[in-house]
Amino acid sequence: MPSAAAAPSSLYIGLMSGTSLDGVDGVLVDFAHGTRVLQHASCGFDPALRAELLALNSPGGQDELHRAALAANALARSYAGVVAELLRQAGTPAAQVAAIGAHGQTVRHRPQLFDGCGYTLQLNSPALLAEWTGIAVVADLRSRDVAAGGQGAPLVPAFHQGLFGRPGETTLVLNIGGIANLSVLADDGVLGFDCGPGNALMDGWCLQHTGQAFDNGGQWAASGRVLPELLAQLMGEPFLAQQPPKSTGRDLFHAHWLQQHLARCPAAGRAPAADIQATLTEFTAASCADAVRRFGRGGVELLVCGGGALNTHLMHRLAALLPGVQVATTAARGLPPLQVEAAAFAWLARQALLGLPGNLPSVTGARGPRILGAIYPA
Repeated sequence: MPSAAAAPSSLYIGLMSGTSLDGVDGVLVDFAHGTRVLQHASCGFDPALRAELLALNSPGGQDELHRAALAANALARSYAGVVAELLRQAGTPAAQVAAIGAHGQTVRHRPQLFDGCGYTLQLNSPALLAEWTGIAVVADLRSRDVAAGGQGAPLVPAFHQGLFGRPGETTLVLNIGGIANLSVLADDGVLGFDCGPGNALMDGWCLQHTGQAFDNGGQWAASGRVLPELLAQLMGEPFLAQQPPKSTGRDLFHAHWLQQHLARCPAAGRAPAADIQATLTEFTAASCADAVRRFGRGGVELLVCGGGALNTHLMHRLAALLPGVQVATTAARGLPPLQVEAAAFAWLARQALLGLPGNLPSVTGARGPRILGAIYPA
């Protein structure tokens, strides 16, 4: 990471609500000497907000602009609640925090499409968040990279490099949120890209058939059997074969995409729901493992973060598919899996306040380094 002059304060808050749509994770980070997470807090989404955010991921609904604006306000309210809890736990006044990094909730991500530039759209109400918390907010962190010809995602590899990179070694960091992304941290440069569906398909199927938001520990998937024909069909998704830079989201990996594949696979129509869950889990593991084999530059350590790191069955499958790679969570390097992405957005807020780039052109494909984000003062 680039060196920088001292910030007004070394304390920053990072907020993360990802494509899993399970809620908000927040961290209070002290960057005075490296990266030290002082507090972690989280809250689940109200079911009505989660359903609305999921609906807004798909085009065609009525009065979308009105609904999106209200959903953004509700999201900011959830963010403010997590910020208040972080400050309460830490005993830290809001005035001591330099800024909050809050990139919002992605509902469309279509870079480089349609008109050659495309767009990425995150719901957020950063002005409200600044009002409610009394802390400066850095938001809209992806659009400048897209304007510079980049994918706008993933943005975490630069942070991963500073936190987990080691001279003379190639370290791999796999974030499994709703979408999975891989960071390849090597002496000759950093590579990063979205590599598959992460938890999005697994969580959706689990909610539909069990009423649970996710498959706890992967126990349900472990009770089923993988359907080879369906797995082969899923692995044939053209996005998986694309070369980086590349990024994706629920624009591609959504319930209708899955239903289309199920309809084309006779074995899936006769299979128990647990077998579909087992196959979806294997699909996530296999697409991630394929990315590691193709682009991992010989790295023998894979650090996993995000909610997928808590899926024991998924972690076992990753280890089985990558026999020459040591698979562990980022806790092995001192940062629990659910804190990594939130800490990355705290770091991106710091970069913006210091006037330093937050993107890596080698990752996103942008024309050059750019300062990311819009600042809403306290």
